[in-house]
Amino acid sequence: MNRILIAEDEERLAAFIEKGLRKNGFVTTLAFDGQEALQMSDKEEFELLLLDLGLPIKDGWTVLKELRKQGEQFPIIVVTAMADECNKTTALKLGANDYLTKPFKFSDLLEKVKSHLP
Repeated sequence: MNRILIAEDEERLAAFIEKGLRKNGFVTTLAFDGQEALQMSDKEEFELLLLDLGLPIKDGWTVLKELRKQGEQFPIIVVTAMADECNKTTALKLGANDYLTKPFKFSDLLEKVKSHLP
């Protein structure tokens, strides 16, 4: 049973992702801002993080940098509206494992999630 942290401030999108992942047998936890995502990753064990870059309080860039600086090894898939190739390259250089732009098909997200889990 894989535990996934979803860091997404758009509540409807977060609920859509969570519902789909749970339907596919994953255990999910939601964080609506970057600070909350960092706190949750400290307290609980997750196998994967879905990370929006445009989070309030601490943005996704900060979350990504802090998690990798702390030595967190779980896969991080950036899910963002930032379609610029430069942002994708930067995110991957900072330690993201994958990058998916919004809007997306749930099947594409699910495929990426499954490819990064054992």
